[in-house]
Amino acid sequence: MLSRSILSRRLLRQTAALPTTATASFSTAALRLPTTTTFSSSTRPLLRPAPASPLLRRLLSDQTRQAIDKAVSSAPIVLFMKGTPETPQCGFSRASIQILGLQGVDPDKFAAFNVLEDAELRQGIKEYSDWPTIPQLYIDKEFVGGCDIIVSMHQNGELAKLLDEKKVLVKGEEAEAEAAEAKKE
Repeated sequence: MLSRSILSRRLLRQTAALPTTATASFSTAALRLPTTTTFSSSTRPLLRPAPASPLLRRLLSDQTRQAIDKAVSSAPIVLFMKGTPETPQCGFSRASIQILGLQGVDPDKFAAFNVLEDAELRQGIKEYSDWPTIPQLYIDKEFVGGCDIIVSMHQNGELAKLLDEKKVLVKGEEAEAEAAEAKKE
């Protein structure tokens, strides 16, 4: 089986080809998807911060909401982060990428968006999820949480279980060998 560090490096290397800038993605219209966060029975509801006062919140434009909807839908696993997977610009984004690499996330099922390259995205994603911090992880279009939630779920095994259920992990060498044998027959 591939070692965890190889998977982490593989994830980082292969995500380099994925869209990491918001500018290209956010200039085009996207399909309108539900914007409320829902939790399936396989995930536990997470504690959420109190919403900002209506006077302090700005309205999320339809264009920004549609662009974020499109970004969240772009891959089974989406991380909004500061920097890129190759060069995270904050410790929390770095920790989130490292945990996803340790878990063995398939790079083909992962997309990262750099919120530092687009001020509208940076503020908009916070309003979209009603979560005040970056990074933010989405799995199958559902908001999971920030770095603290990712770390907690990693430590107690919930993240591994969720990623396995969603079938977004790299297959081990044994599974790949079995699949190759099945194709020969």
